[in-house]
Amino acid sequence: MKPLRAFTFRGRVLLCVGVAVAVGAVLVGERDLLRVGVFVVSLPLLAALTVLRVPDGVRHTRDLLPARVTAGEEARVVIRLTGSSTALFAGGLVVEETLPLALGRPPSFAVGRLRRGEEREIAYRVCARARGRYPIGPLTLRFRDPLGCVELARPSGSGLSLLVVPRIVELSGAAPGGGTADSDTSPARSMASSGEDDTVPREYRHGDDVRRVHWRSTARRGELMVRREERWRREQATLLLDARSHAHAGEGAESSLETAVAAAGSIALHLSADGREIRLLAAGGETTVSGHGVLDVLAVLPASTSDLRCELGLLDESVAADRGPVVAVLGALTESDLDEFARTRPAQGRDRIAVLCRRAPWSSPALLEKAQVRLTGTGWRVLAIDTLDDLPAAWQGRRPSTERTGPLGGHR
Repeated sequence: MKPLRAFTFRGRVLLCVGVAVAVGAVLVGERDLLRVGVFVVSLPLLAALTVLRVPDGVRHTRDLLPARVTAGEEARVVIRLTGSSTALFAGGLVVEETLPLALGRPPSFAVGRLRRGEEREIAYRVCARARGRYPIGPLTLRFRDPLGCVELARPSGSGLSLLVVPRIVELSGAAPGGGTADSDTSPARSMASSGEDDTVPREYRHGDDVRRVHWRSTARRGELMVRREERWRREQATLLLDARSHAHAGEGAESSLETAVAAAGSIALHLSADGREIRLLAAGGETTVSGHGVLDVLAVLPASTSDLRCELGLLDESVAADRGPVVAVLGALTESDLDEFARTRPAQGRDRIAVLCRRAPWSSPALLEKAQVRLTGTGWRVLAIDTLDDLPAAWQGRRPSTERTGPLGGHR
């Protein structure tokens, strides 16, 4: 710490005035005036001594409840301060928080005097409208002497992290148009289609567990038969999210990108409700998640500056391997984008759903209509939404109440 930085404006004025008076008193030979000058200089110096040891004697803990919230929800930050310094401190303590702009104005609390062993608890709330991971802290402790001559600021402790996941809506029923989003075979369990993993009993072999003996087949065939083993696996659903920055319009929580992310999260949770894993293709990468973990991934997903080639290549793999339903949540597409999607044709009996964000910056209303017609013609089921609240109706095959005749994102 640089010594002069600890002095406030008042403290610096007293130092300058005291030194000037003392020097003048020496020059004119006035002892009484010299005493006054020395006294004035000593005031801020003594004030500095009262606060130098105090910052090392204040401990704090901090809790964030909860540490994971949905966009628009509040979290509560609780700070507990404990005095542990043996130094005599008659001044005041001010606690200042460090927050990003998205969480609001950083709060400040006047704690006052904090004696040894004394505890204080302070709390405040934060709220973020947009998804993301937000740092909270560290704290800044400001110690001030009673005369206001010295103020010592020290950062204390490490920060916390608040995870804000996108808002979702609940979807009900099967995917639009039926398909195998809810097929008669449970996706959480499937039997192998080849080899010995089927439901037909086989002959007993040395070492087989007798608990697997199939008595009905044994009686019918006259020899010991056992059940074959089942292979358990989790079926996947593939979710492509168009996170290209130039394919979306708007700012912050109202942008079409945030609508696309929230729609992708809602669909992912719906598809994973019966045990499916979600293969997320976004921002040029691939992630496999399950359950609510997809929201944690989407919370920190950045906007992409690349094209969709990588995602479309991975999408082709999913279609070729028949890995279950495929959903693409898309921003504004170009003619070349449509050509690429047209090459990805659905496998028989599998759902391929394209969700188009109407508020994305489509070059013209005609291109949006062309995208709907062309994707439908190549086997995709197309849903068009303006906002996240339109998704439940569109998912059930109903026309969203807010749907309009043209895109709202403007022309490019």
